[in-house]
Parts: sequence; structure tokens; C-alpha cells
Amino acid sequence: MRIGILQTGDTPEELKGQFGEYGDMFVRLLGGHHHQFEFTLYPVAHNSFPDDPEECDGWLITGSRFSAYDDQPWIHTLKVFIGEIAETDRPLIGICFGHQIIAEALGGRVEKSHKGWGLGLDTYSLSAGALETESQNITLNIFHQDQVVKLPPNTRVFASSEFCQYAGLVIGDKIMTIQAHPEFENEYNRLLLEARRASVVPEDLADAAISHLQSRDALADSNQFAGWMGDFFCKSA
Repeated sequence: MRIGILQTGDTPEELKGQFGEYGDMFVRLLGGHHHQFEFTLYPVAHNSFPDDPEECDGWLITGSRFSAYDDQPWIHTLKVFIGEIAETDRPLIGICFGHQIIAEALGGRVEKSHKGWGLGLDTYSLSAGALETESQNITLNIFHQDQVVKLPPNTRVFASSEFCQYAGLVIGDKIMTIQAHPEFENEYNRLLLEARRASVVPEDLADAAISHLQSRDALADSNQFAGWMGDFFCKSA
């Protein structure tokens, strides 16, 4: 099964040598499971788009420093392409910015949250029946200020927290999105926070998130969520 990764941003230069591009993180995350996936990377933030939504068997949209409501030509193009994917039988997964722009493209709304920054780790409660899992919660890395505040039609919420109500969505039968970053290692998130401390993120919030990421109980369930992603691709294809 070929997964097209729509890369909507670039890894910071100071972290690229150690962690690669965002697309590389997803190749490592999904490639480590039993699913037989091949991957094609499309740097859509640099206006490199697929020719057709049926070019791959499934699609994944990465995170980004941009907002889903930014007036960028490539963002408008991506929203149109999301609509085209939604009209096919191809599964689609969105991560962070991907989660947000899919919601916007399909009739929802994204805003900068009055709650401010979500950093470090967040634990989400899982709704029974939205995903095929017996788990009651999941903890993942986060780094975001925008949130989905209005759901698209035909949407079920499968993950939520006190900080982020609409954190995980299943839209119809072929689309799954998550506000968190299952592709982030704790070390990547820590280094990103250190790089963005004070310049982007308030120092006190960054310091608290870094401290938690370095604690003994800072365990992200990335592999578990990766398994769900792989199952969703295979069962929805």
C-alpha cells in the first residue's frame, strides 16, 4: 500500500540532521509496524502537489508552523485537494496542522485558542466506539496553539482532553485526524521547545513542558497510535 505524505512544513534546520524531515518521522513511525507500506513524499508547502488524489492508496498530512486559516496559496490549494480526496475511496489521516486543515476544508473551523499554548504531553480520553480499541486514554506529544472549534459534518470525536475538546476526529469512514504529534519523540519535542523558547513560546510554559518531558513518567503512546493509524489505512483502503 502506497501512502502519500503531504508535507506541510520543514523541520528546523538545527534539528534536521538528527531527526530528518517531518515525512521521515512518519516513515519511521509507520514503517516499524507489521503493515507493508511504501511512501511518497510531496512537499506541498513548496507547491509540490500530487497530480491526482488517486495517485496513492492513502494520504497523510503532516504538522506545520502555519495555521489552517493563513492566506497562503498552497494552503488554499491543499484545501481543494483535501476535498478531492474526500470524494474518493482513499483513506486520509491528518496530524496537528493536518487535523486542523482537514476540518476547515470539510466545513469545520479552526481558531487560535483562548487557552493558549499546548506543549509537552497531553493525555486524551477516548470515546468508546469511535475507534476499534479497548484503551480508555492515550498520551501523546503536543505543540500547538490553534484548535478545531467547530466540527465538520458527519464527524465523531474519539479523543478529547480538558485542554483540547476536539483532539481526535473520525470524519465519515475514511478520514481520521489527531491534534497531537505521534511522530514526535520526547527528545525531539524537548529540543524544539528549547529552540523556540522565548522567541515563539513563553519561557515559563516552555520550561514547564521541558521539565515534564524529562521526568520519569513522561511516556508517550506513539507506537500504540501508530498501530491504529496503520490499521485505519488498511481497513479503510
